[in-house]
Amino acid sequence: MSVIAIIGAGPLGSATAHKLANRSRVAEVRLIDSAEGVARGKALDIQQAGPVENFNTVVSGHGSVLAAAGALAVIIADETTGTEHTGEAGLGLVRQLRTAGITAPLVFAGAGQRPLIGLAARELHLDTRRLIGSAPHALGGVLRAMSAVVLDASAVEISLDVFGIPPRHAVIAWHEATVSGQPLTSVMGAHEIAALSSRITGLWPPGPYALASAAARVAEAVCSGSRRRYSCFVDAGRGRIAALPVELQPGGIKRTVEPSLSAVERTALETALDARDA
Repeated sequence: MSVIAIIGAGPLGSATAHKLANRSRVAEVRLIDSAEGVARGKALDIQQAGPVENFNTVVSGHGSVLAAAGALAVIIADETTGTEHTGEAGLGLVRQLRTAGITAPLVFAGAGQRPLIGLAARELHLDTRRLIGSAPHALGGVLRAMSAVVLDASAVEISLDVFGIPPRHAVIAWHEATVSGQPLTSVMGAHEIAALSSRITGLWPPGPYALASAAARVAEAVCSGSRRRYSCFVDAGRGRIAALPVELQPGGIKRTVEPSLSAVERTALETALDARDA
């Protein structure tokens, strides 16, 4: 039975649980928070929406990280106050999961959790193939939606990714972006591309629903595999964590894909990876 556990019953965690349940790709979603009553209450609310929204995924609330045992993926979300699990407290949470013998891939759903991925790799020596930050995929989704408005098209017809380290060192892969199979740069004016690129800082961090949607899709991919690629925070080498395109499989990252970038975009990505203030 496919199970995904979510640590944190805040706005991001509960939105992710609802998204997973509504998509009906997994059998059970476990919402875990030290405030067990809150986790149980939110899980019940989501479960009761099943008959109305036409899903039958089991959603349960728990108070201990031990409830993540047996999950195929563990999503690290936020506290009930809305504060993401980050820093030493976040590292302590990941340490608890390791001590409990939980070896499932960890999907870091928050926009501010990139440093935590690095801490988990350096301090706990966890396999970086199972440490994945899904927030860049959410930012890509926001840009796809905005591009769709400019082109009067559907966002599902647009392929567009963001790499590097948002927001200051984000690299939008306009060179490989497409809309309905055509190069996006052939149908979108240079001034429109520049206008969208200039808005990156204001678009970061994405809202909880965008982050939840991205986390749900990435978690599903590390449960059952996927042929598509995702822009995620991963180990980029030299001790840096950055957004790069990856292919996912059950258990974690299958491989990191070399993005197709223009010379200018390639230079920007290399600058992002070398940035000391990122």
